[in-house]
This record gives sequence, structure tokens and C-alpha cells, in this order.
Amino acid sequence: MIFTIYALLDTFVIKKVYDVIDNSDYHEVVIDEDNIKSNDNYYEDDNIKITITTYREYDTNIYVADIYVHDARYLKTYLAQNSYGKNIVDKTSNMAEKLSAILAINGDYYGAREKGYVLRNGIIYRSTVSPNQEDLVIYQDGTMNIISESEVSVSKLQEDGVYNLLSFGPGLISNSLITVSENDEVNRSMRSNPRTAIGKISYNHYLFIVSDGRTNESQGLSLYELATFMKQLNCVTAYNLDGGGSSTMYFNGNIINNPVSKSKKSSERSVSDIVYIGY
Repeated sequence: MIFTIYALLDTFVIKKVYDVIDNSDYHEVVIDEDNIKSNDNYYEDDNIKITITTYREYDTNIYVADIYVHDARYLKTYLAQNSYGKNIVDKTSNMAEKLSAILAINGDYYGAREKGYVLRNGIIYRSTVSPNQEDLVIYQDGTMNIISESEVSVSKLQEDGVYNLLSFGPGLISNSLITVSENDEVNRSMRSNPRTAIGKISYNHYLFIVSDGRTNESQGLSLYELATFMKQLNCVTAYNLDGGGSSTMYFNGNIINNPVSKSKKSSERSVSDIVYIGY
């Protein structure tokens, strides 16, 4: 019994920091505040333009952030508490506020798994292959591709210039083609779920998408429905991130969607990491 209790605590509770993130290459960007245009669903400055639109599809509320950036370096990732480790978590909104992010969504929740590549800001933190795992790789110029961990090492990806890698999946759209079927799902996940996804339309033009689910007001999406919706928005690449209670979109100081826990109560889950737009 003691061993079982320890195993559960080790898996879900006990925090272990394996590495602290080096931010020595950070460069502050000075923004002319007089040129900022901003309201509840719009933001624009000299480098970033974001429009938030709410859709109603498949009996589901879907929140879409349409993003243009002058430079791909404004598409960023962040690990909770600025650390790589186990059970190191924080809420998406807390991390976004700490970073003064304009827009943020939850990431791949790498800390919930023992395997799967972790490569952030050009640094490899985990190189253990998760068989048949599809990852989204993001190069410094903003190029996005979907790869299989079984077919390429993370060191080769780093060598080829991958700057950020997200390991949840599956891939939804590759080369403008939907790559999931109506029967595909994430492990034992429910078919209709809150979802989080990231997509690319063209050079420096991206989408962040979050859908509500598991409530009477919003059913949730299947992977195929999510892929179809993103295809309709002209994504050439799209990738599924951690969903369910993790699904959170933060914009201009507010949570845009309605995060929900397994008990179907409004509750923002703490997660390992975020993807965000900011300086």
C-alpha cells in the first residue's frame, strides 16, 4: 500500500525540476504604445495583429484567434515555472499574465507523459521516442511540419533548425490534406471534447483554436470535425494539442473560452506549458 501511494504521488503530485530554462538570448522589443489598437476581440501593433472570432459549429462554441506576425519570433512557447520537470504546472492564464502575453493557449502538457520529444527554444529536454507519435515541428522562420518520432531523431530535428516542437497530436492537416478519419481519437478520450489546436495558413499567418465541450451549451468536437473546421479556414498545416479540461484561450488579459473539468464545472486546469504570442 505504501508503495502504491508513493507511486501515485510520484506520478501526479511530487514536483521534480530537471532543468531551469535559460533565457539569456531574450531580446526586449520596444513597442510604440500610441500605435496599439486593442479591444475585447482585436489587437494590433507594428508587429502583431490578432482577431478573435467565435463560431458556432457542430453544436459547439469555437474560438478562433487569427494571427498575423511580422516575424515568427513572436510565436513562442513557455514551460511552467520556467522549468523542465515532472508535475511542474501552472494555469495558462497565470503564465500568460506573467509573460505579458497578448494571446495564449495551453500547449502539449509534456509533463503528463514519460516519453515523447521535448524541444523548446532550440534546446532538447527529452529525447525518448514515443512510438507512432506525431509531433508538430516549428522552425525559426515559422515553417511548420508534422513528423513521426519513429522516423527521425530529435537531435536531427534540432540540427535541421527546429526551434520548437509540440508532442501531443495527432496531426490534423498536412500539405492542405486532412490526415485524420472520422474514427480517430486520442487514446481513450471521449469523441466530443473541448479541443485546442494550432494551424498555419501562410507565411507568418497562424490560427489558435479552442472549443468548449462537455456541457449542455457546447457539445465539443471530434478530431475529424476539428480538422474539417480548420480546413474550411484554409489551414495548410494543423495540429491537435492537449484538450479536455486543459483547453484554455487567453487574450488581452481575459480567458476567452469556458474551461471545464471532468465534473463539468467551470475550472481552468494547470498545465505544463503554453504557446503564446507576445514579446
